Amino acid sequence: MTTRAKEPPPTPAQRRQLAVDLFNRVWELLELERRSPEQDDEMIHAAHASRHHWGEVGAPANLARGEWQVSRVYAVLGRAEPALHHAQRCLAYVQAGDGMEEWDLPFAYEALARASAVAGRTAESSRYEQLARDTGASITDTHDREHLLAELATLPGRPMG
Repeated sequence: MTTRAKEPPPTPAQRRQLAVDLFNRVWELLELERRSPEQDDEMIHAAHASRHHWGEVGAPANLARGEWQVSRVYAVLGRAEPALHHAQRCLAYVQAGDGMEEWDLPFAYEALARASAVAGRTAESSRYEQLARDTGASITDTHDREHLLAELATLPGRPMG
């Protein structure tokens, strides 16, 4: 058995870059019209790896957004339990953290609405969707507000606009 020299751990700057690169890779995979089972697996692992690295070097907002993305991945894959878990973690970080943007809370509610819809919890999904709309109405940046509304329009079980 050969022993390999132990490599030094990544620096904070390297961890931050890994978190960003993995987050962006997840978006590339989410935007594909069709994914292979291997790409679905890559998407799950990359989302968790991104969130892990943010946990090492990020601020509360990074943790919340990482949890949001993990929840989205599971929702897209139809896996309700982990989607709900990570959406709830997202909301907890948003509610406890500082340094959040005005869109973090509405998007936490959007994640809960989406995960609840995937779980077949229609009333919960509608309640969280309304909370997302209510809190999102105060988003001052038009692009951010429109992005939220566009995401809400893609919630499972909603009529296509």
